Amino acid sequence: MSAQNLVDKANAFIGTLNDAQKTEALYPFDTAERYRFMYVPLDDRKGISMNELNAAQQSAVMDLLKTSLSEETVQKVKSIMLLDNVLKELEHRKPEDHFRDPGKYFLTIFGIPSATTIWGWRFEGHHVAFHFSADKKQLVAGTPSFLGSNPAIVLTGPEKDKQVLKEETDRGFALLHALSAAELKKAIVDSVAPGEIITAASRKAMIANPAGIRYSELSPGNKQLLLQLLTMYVHRYTKLFADNMLKQIQTAGLDNLWFTWAGYTEHVLGKPYYYRIQGPSIIIEYDNSQNNANHIHTVIRDLTNDFGGDILLQHYRESH
Repeated sequence: MSAQNLVDKANAFIGTLNDAQKTEALYPFDTAERYRFMYVPLDDRKGISMNELNAAQQSAVMDLLKTSLSEETVQKVKSIMLLDNVLKELEHRKPEDHFRDPGKYFLTIFGIPSATTIWGWRFEGHHVAFHFSADKKQLVAGTPSFLGSNPAIVLTGPEKDKQVLKEETDRGFALLHALSAAELKKAIVDSVAPGEIITAASRKAMIANPAGIRYSELSPGNKQLLLQLLTMYVHRYTKLFADNMLKQIQTAGLDNLWFTWAGYTEHVLGKPYYYRIQGPSIIIEYDNSQNNANHIHTVIRDLTNDFGGDILLQHYRESH
């Protein structure tokens, strides 16, 4: 996906805004707000919410997301937003209560979108958080990125049995269950799953001591399963960006990847579990421990390019 299309879609969205909406949606690139990353419900989230946009403007937001996310990911985003309606019912909230609200998802644009500038944008709300940075003619960063699902499996009502992050669950267990006894012994680091993704909403993502089983210690077949799991997450983005990200991971060395599991080893409601892929350039986490282990958090952190990375910011400051 060319940056020009990115720029066109961003400016098409900006062009739909009135002056008051622009004040809400547009921020400088070099601002502390660009480093805010939060995937839980907030009352003070910055940017302009979907609730404040008309149908054409909302469509322009989705068009912008499609420049950087795969079509499947955009559908997941829409499904996760609608799960707030399910939660509102489950929690017996009144109609006037907007703690759970599929319109409380916010777009913020940082800097001036053009084919010659450094700029970025963020789409964020409950269980959805994507941060993007562009430099001249290419998207250079797409993390932190977060997708969550509560419920992980809808148990009652019209949406019964819906699983937005089913593939992330199934492929994780497929790899785990393919491991030999010796491989399992290395991969499983704890019988108890952490209560949350370990990197949380930190400005700098890092898990100091990788643990579990290294890629080099896996059988050939299980190496392929690990790569398939990794690739599924990376392909949340459009193909060109995903391919570049995979090249970066390969350059850092596949043998430096670790697969880590904690918690229960069977997919049973009420039994928490967690897995992680970690390498020199990336951390991917999946946690299903909250709400009786029916509440998933997943995150991708690029250890060199989160929020665009320090080099991009340096280039921005030098150009100004």
